[in-house]
Amino acid sequence: MFANFHLAPEALTHHAPVLLVLVPFLMATATVFAPNGRFAWGMALLTSAFTVWMAWALGADVAREGVVSYHMGGWAPPLGIEFRVDGLNTLIVILISFMALMSALFAQPAVAREIKAEKQPLFYTAYQICLAGLMGMSLTGDAFNLFVFLEISSISTYVLVALGATRDRRALTAAFNYLIMGTIGASFFVIGVGFLYAATGTLNMADIAERLNGLHDSRVVQAGFAFIIVGLGLKAAMFPLHQWLPSAYAYAPSFVTVFLSATATKAAFYALARFIFTVFDPSWDFVVASLNYVLAPAACLAILFCSFQAIFQLDVRRVLAYSSVAQVGYMLLGLSVGTAAGLSAGMFHLANHALLKGALFMAVGAAALGANVWKVSHFKGAGKKAPLTFAAFTIAGLSLMGVPLTAGFLSKWRLLEAVMINDWWWAALVIGASSFLAFFYVGRILQAVYFMEPDEGAPEIKEAPLVILFALWVLAGLNIFFGVNPSIPLGLAEAGAHAVLGIDLGGVQ
Repeated sequence: MFANFHLAPEALTHHAPVLLVLVPFLMATATVFAPNGRFAWGMALLTSAFTVWMAWALGADVAREGVVSYHMGGWAPPLGIEFRVDGLNTLIVILISFMALMSALFAQPAVAREIKAEKQPLFYTAYQICLAGLMGMSLTGDAFNLFVFLEISSISTYVLVALGATRDRRALTAAFNYLIMGTIGASFFVIGVGFLYAATGTLNMADIAERLNGLHDSRVVQAGFAFIIVGLGLKAAMFPLHQWLPSAYAYAPSFVTVFLSATATKAAFYALARFIFTVFDPSWDFVVASLNYVLAPAACLAILFCSFQAIFQLDVRRVLAYSSVAQVGYMLLGLSVGTAAGLSAGMFHLANHALLKGALFMAVGAAALGANVWKVSHFKGAGKKAPLTFAAFTIAGLSLMGVPLTAGFLSKWRLLEAVMINDWWWAALVIGASSFLAFFYVGRILQAVYFMEPDEGAPEIKEAPLVILFALWVLAGLNIFFGVNPSIPLGLAEAGAHAVLGIDLGGVQ
């Protein structure tokens, strides 16, 4: 797809894996001393644009070489710390960097309104630290370093959510709940890594996978697997470990919700897939049992229960938040199939969901710039007051429902194909029922937007600023473009499945 692209000098792209983590950290340090919020935003925007450049250049290297290994300190892996990039995490790195850039374009007008001026440099500092942590999670080949980057991204996220207290004091409670649940998840994960280290004597994930051959009957290994699944499942908002997510998304600053909904759970889901398909083996008996009898039922319950909950929410942000948990269920269902087709379908849906949910939260946040309009009833007549903003919202909403000619339809179709190959007809029924439920919770909002008159004295909704409209329509346009020509996200998803399972589904050309 882009194997022949040379997007940066070779001397620079050779260090792309470490630069994707190091530059956001260094820029975050410099942003602390920014004289004002606007200057700090410019630095954050520059950082985000740099990560897009490096991510695509790194993707081109992976397309040419298959696997890119970058080790530090002169020590080769498994002794040295390694950043390892293959088809699976190429998609995640490109997605996170791109959504960071789109979120940064949205940030300036939103943050200027929602965050006190004296706190804005610190806010953008926390954002860049979070970005560095997410990049590190996606790139590292070391299990303990994955824990370190997980905590770096999480701690900065707690700060970002808590800063929403300027607008809504409930953000403090949401951040505290997130902190407690996140700490529990991280503790489970690092305990699981400890079990694997006890069994294998190494922390390099590729080396762990090699040494686990013949140890899959070990109770220590099985305990490590269980702890890791629970820990990363909590971070990914896997049902029923999702309770932190609705309040965090609803009460965080608008920019934070846009950014996190498109990146944070996606990085955690990638880590989950990495351990199941690379460190462990989806053909082992205890892994198969976990996928079929734990993760698959949890995925179906998430899809149905959270879609049903979304219908009855009064706050648009909570509607979209519960929808996000349901969409994590879709991704988890693809992973639970345990095949290349299932993994590629889950990763394809992950990419599409980042685009459409980023657009939905961005449109809602843009509408709230002029007034606090968060309830569904506040959006009555919004289609007339802000036609461009809500046209983009409508496109993303249709993609969420799985309407044909949208990206959401194609990824749901791929999931249907994957589950039916395994004769999981009950899972196919769940996917169909969830799309029907999505019609109701998205339809409630669209009904208010286009077919109801605003109440007397209702807050005034205005068209989004041009910079937000640009980012919003890029995301909405991609939902249509990838619904017609999905070669980029689907090609990367299939390349990822090929990288970890050795099965060629078409891949990246």
